[in-house]
Amino acid sequence: MDSEFSATTARASGADSDFGFAFNDQNFSDRILNLEIIPDVPESKIDGGDGCATLTEWARDRKRRRGEIKKDNEAPESTGIEVELVEDLSIPQTEETLAYDNQDEEAVAMMEDCGADGVLPLNEQGVDSPCDSESGWSRDSSAVLRVSTIHISSPILAAKSPFFYKLFSNGMKESDQRHVTLQIHESEEAALMELLNFMYSNTLSTTTPTALLDVLMAADKFEVVSCMRYCSRLLRNLPMTSESALLYLDLPSTVLMAEAVQPLTDAAKQFLAGRYKDISKFQDEVLNLPLAGIEAVLASDDLQVASEDAVYDFVLKWARIHYPRLEERRDVLGTRLVRLIRFAFMTCRKLRKVLSCNDFDHDVASKVVLDALFFKGETPYRQRALALEEANAPYHRLVERSYKYRPVKVVEFDLPRQQCVVYLDLKRDECKHLFPAGRVYSQAFHLGGQGFFLSAHCNMDQQSSFHCFGLFLGMQEKGSVSFAVDYEFAARSKPTDEFVSKYKGNYTFTGGKAVGYRNLFGVPWNAFMADDSPFFINGILHLRAELTIRQ
Repeated sequence: MDSEFSATTARASGADSDFGFAFNDQNFSDRILNLEIIPDVPESKIDGGDGCATLTEWARDRKRRRGEIKKDNEAPESTGIEVELVEDLSIPQTEETLAYDNQDEEAVAMMEDCGADGVLPLNEQGVDSPCDSESGWSRDSSAVLRVSTIHISSPILAAKSPFFYKLFSNGMKESDQRHVTLQIHESEEAALMELLNFMYSNTLSTTTPTALLDVLMAADKFEVVSCMRYCSRLLRNLPMTSESALLYLDLPSTVLMAEAVQPLTDAAKQFLAGRYKDISKFQDEVLNLPLAGIEAVLASDDLQVASEDAVYDFVLKWARIHYPRLEERRDVLGTRLVRLIRFAFMTCRKLRKVLSCNDFDHDVASKVVLDALFFKGETPYRQRALALEEANAPYHRLVERSYKYRPVKVVEFDLPRQQCVVYLDLKRDECKHLFPAGRVYSQAFHLGGQGFFLSAHCNMDQQSSFHCFGLFLGMQEKGSVSFAVDYEFAARSKPTDEFVSKYKGNYTFTGGKAVGYRNLFGVPWNAFMADDSPFFINGILHLRAELTIRQ
């Protein structure tokens, strides 16, 4: 084969052509592929049956095999294999000939007619080594269970796979070198046969999740991008479960990094994010998720949580369970989990705790807190612009989630009197969903050591004649402490867009009590929500509450 064939030629022989009639037919083949089947690594098979019946068994079986292979790689002297690295061949970068680094259970490839002792092995990086009788490589033929012989067409396989393209264009002579031998484990045979058939016919006969995953792994190993994409699509169309979604996210890194598999992993992440979006309902399940699962859940903009403070507390709890050693916990928090916490929407009270938290590296904690404070100090317009800049980023640090408790901005004063000014913004859609009897609460804020909150209601007016918008101030329940507070509610209004005072009062709070005004704007609900309402500025209702402790 000419190693300089063009990308156009490769595409012309590619995915849309059906050569199924030529598979394993000597009349349309120019080479013979000998598959040497060797036993699987010890204990890699599920007891009591052939193959894996469930995804759980498939995952357990794969992890066993990967563990055995890792042991083998750590003890190379037991294999007797020495591989000489050579300069990689130039491969046309078409859709079907994208290079991969395959490191999981590599097949051993060799040309039978290379010489008495010479072979063409495949090293761990997927680079072919030339025939070299001095390389020290030897093959244990005694371990071969059986040999399957298949008639193949080198142009068809080379067009679909960079692995076979390199194998067939490695400078060998054309005459008397028609036999190619691959040595594979017994558990890989069915998947490889499916893969070879796909390279001719562009279709698979298997439809079960475990079999498709086996073919996907084989397609990754032999670099058949079109088959990886095909398996990914079939798996994506099957009913998704938490078990299957986590399995897809735990595939080998070479598979996960492949562009062809991205739609499958994206679907798995979306499934987990949707299933566990209300963490409070599935707290025990989410705490047991592996790292890939927790990343998928907490990366979602639709996560239903009380506040970002709650996300921070949950991440710490999860990390302490899964990484009891401080050094490992700091590493995973600083490199993987810190990007899932939206520190810009945490309360300043909680941000102070981040700085003193021993679970985070000090430099990491300082950076995220400073970034959060700078963001809080920006104008609303600038905050929206910064959030838009990261719209296409994989992690949205500056996008506000739909918190059960709405974030507030607080300005505190100690002198001449203890006082705080609280700003609460509500979107028009949030207000719309309050009708006819809903309410939304703010995050807690503190004054004089006591926690307070605001709550916006859709309720009936004093005479119960129409619905209207009400705003209330409450103190969190904490013992029997009494607190005398002067308060004032205000809202921005058109045309000046300035804050206008709406209600003033004073109240002596005890734990769990609230006070406010049932009809803050003095108009019915329909007038409050009208398109020409003076209270919504660019779709936002801006509220302000000023609290002062009475002497």
